[in-house]
Amino acid sequence: MKLNERQAKIINILERNDSLSPSDIHMLIGEELYSRPTINRDLVKLQDNNIIKQLGSGRTTKYSLNRSRLLKKFDVLEYFKLDFREDIIKYFNKDIFDEINDLFTLEELNLISELNQIYKNKIFGQTTTGIKKELERLTIEFSWKSSSIEGNTYTLLDTERLIKEKVKSPGHTDEEAIMIINHKDALSYILEDPKNYQNINLYKLEELHHIIAKELSIKTGIRKTMVGITGTNYRPLDNELEIKEALEKLFIYLNKEGNPVEKALVAVAMISYIQPFEDGNKRVARMLGNAILLANNLIPVSFVGVDNLEYKKAIILFYEQNSIDYLKELFIEQYTLSTNKYF
Repeated sequence: MKLNERQAKIINILERNDSLSPSDIHMLIGEELYSRPTINRDLVKLQDNNIIKQLGSGRTTKYSLNRSRLLKKFDVLEYFKLDFREDIIKYFNKDIFDEINDLFTLEELNLISELNQIYKNKIFGQTTTGIKKELERLTIEFSWKSSSIEGNTYTLLDTERLIKEKVKSPGHTDEEAIMIINHKDALSYILEDPKNYQNINLYKLEELHHIIAKELSIKTGIRKTMVGITGTNYRPLDNELEIKEALEKLFIYLNKEGNPVEKALVAVAMISYIQPFEDGNKRVARMLGNAILLANNLIPVSFVGVDNLEYKKAIILFYEQNSIDYLKELFIEQYTLSTNKYF
C-alpha cells in the first residue's frame, strides 16, 4: 500500500502509542486539518491492508499497529538484574516463524532507505582499487570484532598485522589467529560472488560454517546432540530433523521478497537461535547476515562499534523472550555506523 500524508502521520502516531481511539487519533493528527470522516476512511484502509488492527468495537474501539510480538520491549538493564532468570528453562519456540514480519517501523524504514542511498552515492564513480581497499578495511574490522564478541583477545592492530602480514601476535593462542583468518576467508569467499547469496539454502549455510570452523576442532554438519549456551538456560532443538525443518522455514522467509536489511537482521537472530551447529553459530549468523546485504548491493555490517556485552544481552533476550527489539536497535546502529564509516 502506498501511504498518503495522513496515513503516514497515523502510523507515526500509533508507533508512539500502544493503542488509541479514533477520536484520540483525530485530535493528535490535527482536528483543524482533517475531518473525522476522512480519518475514519484512512483507518479503514490501513486496517484492510493489515497495517493496523482494531481492538474492541463501538464506543470502545481502538486501533494499534499490526506489529509482531517479536517487537515486545524490555528494560534491558532491569531484565539482566534478575537472579532467577537462569532458573527458568526456555525451549525453542516452533511458532516463532509466524511472527517474523514487519519488524521495522516506518521511521526505521525511512532511515534505512536514506542510508542505502548514502552508500550508493559513496561508491558511485569510485575506482576498483578504492573499493577493494575499503572492503579490506571493513574485512579486518569485522574479522576482529566478530572474533572479539566470541572471546578472542587479539587487538584491532594485532588483527590488521595478522591479515595483512600473516604475523601472529605473541601471547595469543594459535586458535585465536585461526578464528580471525577464518572470518577473513569466509567474507572474502562471499565477496567473490555476492549474488550467490540472493538465494539461501542448507548447502550454502554449511559451506560458510565449514570455512568458519576450519582447523578449529569444530565438527561440521548439522549437530545431532544438545548444546548448552553460557549465560542462559535456553535449550535449542536437539533433534537433527527438527533443526533442518527449522532452517528450511527460515530459508523460505529469507528467499521471499522483502527488505534485505530486515532479512539480514533475522538471519543474525535466527541462526543464533536455531543453533544448527555444534559451535560457531553466532559467527555464521553474522556472516550470513552480511552475505544477504552484499547480495543486494548493500554495505555489510562490521559491528565494530557494538559493545560485546550488550550484543550478548540482545541475543540472550531473543533466546529467552523472543524479543528482537534490542538486537534490532543495535543492528540498525551498526548499519548506520558502517554506512558512515566506510567508503
